[in-house]
Amino acid sequence: MIGSLRGRLSAKQAPQIVVECGGVGYELETPMSTFLDLPELGTDVFIYTHLVVREDAQVLYGFTTVDERLMFRTLLKVNRVGAKLALGILSAMSTRDFRRCVELEDTTAMSKIPGVGKKTAERLIIEMRDRIDAAAPGGSKAAALSIEVSARSEAVDALVALGYKPKEVHTLIGKLDIEDKSAEGIIRMALRQAAQ
Repeated sequence: MIGSLRGRLSAKQAPQIVVECGGVGYELETPMSTFLDLPELGTDVFIYTHLVVREDAQVLYGFTTVDERLMFRTLLKVNRVGAKLALGILSAMSTRDFRRCVELEDTTAMSKIPGVGKKTAERLIIEMRDRIDAAAPGGSKAAALSIEVSARSEAVDALVALGYKPKEVHTLIGKLDIEDKSAEGIIRMALRQAAQ
């Protein structure tokens, strides 16, 4: 795994850049936030990277901050969010603004991102809510997501798969005392609550 690169910025044409390290030019895809933050060509740069290996290609992604890379990696864990959409999200808004959208459940702002419709925005909010602390700067919460959060996340995924809307699931689980409960237990409680 290539974790970072330090070298000379030898080419940039949005969204791609080339960083030359020891005579080797590494092509990287970057979000616009990183691209616009880059210095002039020929300048030394330090870029945090994430390598995606697919059947047909190996693509290296570059970020100027650890926070952006962590958010990119977290977004890739969301169902039906690929690297292209994750880059689009980071290009459209800062990691701070994205966190705020998730916390405030602002589907309107999120739907304005190219490639993100209303349903995708709802899914992003529901799936990222439990992961957002993991993608926070400093990452102290990232290292240890609690069992409670994991159980809640599993329960949310299961209920959405059963056909409940993400917003309904959030409201439903918000009314329950889920402390020390397994995902199975949370699902049972939520279904009982929904039947009332």
